[in-house]
Amino acid sequence: MMIFLPRCQLLVVFLASLVLTRAISAFNSRFQVKRTFRMSLNSVPSLIVFDLDNTLWTPELYQLRKLQSNNQYPVAHEDVKLFPAARDIIEAIKKDPENKFANTKFAVASRTKSVEWAHDLLDQFELRDLFHYVEIFPGNKKQHFRNLKEQSGLNYHEMLFFDDARDGKYGNCEPVSSLGVLSVHCPNGIHEETIWTNALEHYKKWSSHKTPNTIIESNSSITTRMIADPNQRFKGEVTFVNSEKRFGFIRYGDPGTKEMFFHFNELPYGAQVNRGDELTFSIRTDPRKGKDAATNIQISNSGSDGDLVEMRVFSMNLPFAALLSNGYKTLETRNGTMFTPYPEGTKMLLHVGQRMYPDGDRHIEVMKSGGLNDEEISKLKSLPPGFSKGMAVAIVELGKTFETTLEQRSEPDFQRAVAAFGSDRCVKLGIELCSLIFVGNTNPISLYFWILLSAA
Repeated sequence: MMIFLPRCQLLVVFLASLVLTRAISAFNSRFQVKRTFRMSLNSVPSLIVFDLDNTLWTPELYQLRKLQSNNQYPVAHEDVKLFPAARDIIEAIKKDPENKFANTKFAVASRTKSVEWAHDLLDQFELRDLFHYVEIFPGNKKQHFRNLKEQSGLNYHEMLFFDDARDGKYGNCEPVSSLGVLSVHCPNGIHEETIWTNALEHYKKWSSHKTPNTIIESNSSITTRMIADPNQRFKGEVTFVNSEKRFGFIRYGDPGTKEMFFHFNELPYGAQVNRGDELTFSIRTDPRKGKDAATNIQISNSGSDGDLVEMRVFSMNLPFAALLSNGYKTLETRNGTMFTPYPEGTKMLLHVGQRMYPDGDRHIEVMKSGGLNDEEISKLKSLPPGFSKGMAVAIVELGKTFETTLEQRSEPDFQRAVAAFGSDRCVKLGIELCSLIFVGNTNPISLYFWILLSAA
C-alpha cells in the first residue's frame, strides 16, 4: 500500500532527515577527533625522568672541589649552569600551550653524592615545581626507578629517561633500559633541542612494541640489546686486547651490534689471543651488574689439524721466567723430580706465573757479579711487549737433569746460570734449559692444548 503525503509534509520530512544526517556526521567527526587526541596522548610518555649532572646542568657537582673545601654552596647560573637547550625545553614544558604534556609527570633521578647541593640548585633554578618526584642519592640508578615505579604507579614502559652515562661502571642508560625504560644517551648533556624532539618521536614508535634493553643513542640511532640464550654459540673477531689487565673485546653479529667484553679467565688455559683472532663463545649476563660478557671461549682460527701442536707446560714466576726466555738463565734447580721423566731434547712451553718470586733482589747481585749493568739487567728481566703474567711466553728445550752439591751450586758460573746464590737454595737437582723461541704473532705454531705440570 502506498501513502501519499502533501508537499508541505514531504518538505518537513526531507529537512528532518537532512538535519539528522548532519548531526550524525558531526558526532562521528567529534568522536574521531577525541579518539585521535587519546591516541596522541598515549604516544607521549607518562613519566619523563632526567639525570642532573651533565644532563640538565654542567659541570658535574663533584668537580666543584674548591667550593667543597670552602664549605660553600654552588650558585645557579654562575657556578652551575643549565644547558641552553635544556632551559628552553623546560620553559616549553611549563607553558605547554597545546597541552601535549597534560597527562605527563616529570622526575629527577640522580646518583650524585652532593645531595644537598643538588636539592638546593633545583630550588635556585626554580625547577622544584616541575618535578613530581625527586630521587637524589648515590648508589644504583635502578633503585631510583624502582622507587619511581612505586610512587607513580606506572609501568617502566611508560617512562622515558635522559642520562649522559651509557654503560660501564658508572653507566645508567644500559641498566635502566634493562628494566624496560626507553633510555636516551646524551653524553654531552641536553645541548640540542633535537635530542628532546627525536626522543619523543622514537618513543611514539617504540611504544607500539615496548622492547626492553632499548637505548636511543647520541646519533639518534636505536640500539636494542638482546638477551642471549646461554647455550647459543657466537663467532667473532678480537678487536682489542689489554694483556696487562687481561681483558679484550670481540666484534660479532651485525655491524650495529655492540662489541662483546671478555676476560682472559674465559680463555682455554694458558691460551693467548691477538687482534684479528677468530673466537667462538657463549654469552652470560652478570645477574648483579646486568652486564654481558663472553664465556666458554674457544679459539677457532687455529688452522688445520696439521698446524696444531700439543705441548706440555711448566710454570715459573718473574723475574726468572723472563731471564730464561731472554737466554740468560740456562739452569734451573729444584727438589722436585718433575723433569726426570722426560728425555733430553723434550720441548715444553714456559708459562709465567702470577707472582714475583721473593728473593730480595739477590738475582741482581748475581747478575752484577758477571759484569752486567743496571740497564742490561732491566732488559733481561723484562718480557717483550705484548707478554705478561699468566701467559705462555717461550718454547724451552730440556737438557740433562743431574744431582748437585752445595759446593757446585756455589761456583760463580753455576750461580749466574741459575741467577741465584747456591747457599740461598737447598735443592738437589739441576736441569739444563735452553730457550728456543718466543711465542709471538709470527710464530707458526698454534697452541691448542696444554697440560700444566706444576706451578712455581
